[in-house]
Order: sequence, then structure tokens, then C-alpha cells
Amino acid sequence: MPESNFIDYVKILCRSGKGGAGSRHFYRAKYVPKGGPDGGDGGRGGHIILRGDRNMWTLLPLRYRRHIFAGNGESGSGGRSFGKDGDDVVINVPCGTVVFDAETGEYLCEVTDDGQEVKLLRGGRGGLGNWHFKSATNRTPRYAQPGEPAIEKSVILELKLLADVGLVGFPNAGKSTLLSAVSEARPKIADYPFTTMEPQLGIVGYRGGRSFVMADIPGIIEGASEGRGLGLRFLRHIERNAVLLFMVPADADDIAAQYQVLVNELEQFNPQLADKPRVLAISKSDMLDDELIKEIEPTLPEGIPHVFISAVTGMGLTELKDMLWAAIIDDRNRIEPMPITHRPLDVRHRVQEEDDFIFEPTPVDDDDMLEEDEDWDDIGWEYGDDDVTEAPDDEETKE
Repeated sequence: MPESNFIDYVKILCRSGKGGAGSRHFYRAKYVPKGGPDGGDGGRGGHIILRGDRNMWTLLPLRYRRHIFAGNGESGSGGRSFGKDGDDVVINVPCGTVVFDAETGEYLCEVTDDGQEVKLLRGGRGGLGNWHFKSATNRTPRYAQPGEPAIEKSVILELKLLADVGLVGFPNAGKSTLLSAVSEARPKIADYPFTTMEPQLGIVGYRGGRSFVMADIPGIIEGASEGRGLGLRFLRHIERNAVLLFMVPADADDIAAQYQVLVNELEQFNPQLADKPRVLAISKSDMLDDELIKEIEPTLPEGIPHVFISAVTGMGLTELKDMLWAAIIDDRNRIEPMPITHRPLDVRHRVQEEDDFIFEPTPVDDDDMLEEDEDWDDIGWEYGDDDVTEAPDDEETKE
């Protein structure tokens, strides 16, 4: 068992159900000679559906459920009896889950709202029975369609926490101390680097009973994009944040230089993060007097709102909340919300132990699979789509 139950990256194998074969049956009755074709259609295969669940906060259940297979559709039978549809499989995931193709790293879909359903893999359509093919010139069709094959795909699920403000800073910059001072969250606090090993969320109270969510992620260092420290793995959790709060301690040798290092690492991870509103907080400012503050202010980055704070004494926390709230409200009032471009997975964004996970081969019954030389477009289909969103198909899964 892992030391923590917070799992934000998992690789699973999904397979939709294959469609049932249509029936090649002819009506038989004692006093009805040449009753004609009455073979029923096969049932459709089951879908793989993702559903957002606001009560979930981790992908841990999928860590021990690596194979997810939907039910196959049953074959049709005589008397125009349709086969039973395969059972759909609904996977509950936390809100903020993003799905990528495990082989190519391509972005597929995301689930952001509670109750939202996204059809990840479509089940195969059932084959048409031979009664569909009867005509004036072909009264005894002795053929029917096979069911469409199943779609099998290994996918990677990433959880990106939903928060209004994301804390960005070096280890021991005071991020966890600030979160514990302005919210009821109780993250681990110690005097050694990388105390925070997983993201933490806290609800920050504001005037008039209002509030916003703040996310603390593990510290990053220079070269994190190359795998140093904890790398950039946890930066995925601030991709959805409206505002980025950069924290640099007051005892840093060069505050502007450390701030620029953090910005560069964010741009290496996802260039879109550079467009988000920013606020700079100089932490541990209780060590400074008024003269030192006046000396430091001209050296700070231009064009970025800044505030000197101390989470221990409460210095500047009210002013910091005002700045953050103003930035959040400005973001919410945009006529067109800022779109989120999910970067494709590459070596820097992958978790090695998950990528190395090997699925054991599972047998697939190919008796009723569609032959390569058959063309489904020869027969018109009139099945309606289910009332769920469908993930985009790639070249291998297009119908």
C-alpha cells in the first residue's frame, strides 16, 4: 500500500463491448410456406463512460482496478427478436480528471462537473438481421451483418485539482505555513525541504461570508523540468487555477532572480501558465524593518502586484486576500473564460512506474468480429446517440 491515499495519476486498460451478430433466420410455421426472413438485430456492445463525482478526491480506486471491460451485445434470433445490449460500465472519477492516450500521450477528454458523463469508448453496434435485406428481387437473403468489434485502449487518467489560487515557490518558502494561517487546512510543516509531498487544499474565508480555494503544491527548484527534486509532476494541479501566487522568502539572495526561475519552470511545463494572473508575496517579512522593505521594493519584478507578508505574525495577510480576491473576480468576470489547453503527455509529464505497468494479455472472442473486407457504410444506420458527451476518436477507432 502507498504511504498516502492521494493518487493523481493512473494507467488503466479499457475495452468496450462488441456488438452482437444479426440473425439469419426464416419464419417456419405449419401452414405458412416460405414465411420469409425474420432474423433480428444483434444488441450493441456496452460503452465505457466516465462520470464526475464531487465526493471523490483521489484516483485510488482505479489503482487496484486496472482492467475495465464492458459487456458484449447478444446475437439476434428469429421472430425479429433483438439481442440484448451489453452492460455499460460507468467509472466514477473526481471532478478535474483529464484522460490521455497512454500510447501517444494525446489529450482525449476531461470531466470537470459533478454528474457530467463522457463516453470514453463507444460499444460496437449490433449487426442487422436478414429481414433488413429482403426486397422484391431478393426474397430469401441468407446473410446478416456481424457485430462491430470492441475498442480496446490503454489510457492515463490525470487528476488536476480545482482551486482558485495556486501557490508556487521553492521548498521552505512558507507555502504550507501560509495555507495553515489563512484556512483551516493543517498541512505538514517542518524546517527541511520538500515537507509537502502531495497537494493540499484549503478554503480561505473572506469578507461578507465569501471564500475561495487555495492549493499548495510541493516546492519546485531550478532544473525541475529536467527531473530535479520532485520534478514538475505536481504542477498539473495549478493548470486550472485562476490566479498564481508566487512566494519568495525575504531572506533570499535575489528575489527577482528566484521569481524568474519559478516562471521559467512553469513555462517549461506548460507555456499557457505564463498567461495567468500573478501575485508576488515576499514571505517571512517579519524579519525586515521598514528601511529594508524600502530598499527591496525597487528590485522587485515590474508589473506584478506584490505584498510583504508573514504567516506567523499575520503581517500583510489581509492585503494579500484583497489582492487575490480582486484577481479572482476579474478572472470570473471575463466575457470569454480563459481556455485550458492540456499539453500532450511527454517524458517530463509522465510517471515512470505507471508507464512501465504491463497489462496481461486477455483473450478476445473474434468469432463475430467484423471482417476487414466488409463495408459498414453499405447499410444505413438509424441508431440515436446516447445522451452523453463522447470523447473524440483517433484514427484507430474511427467508425
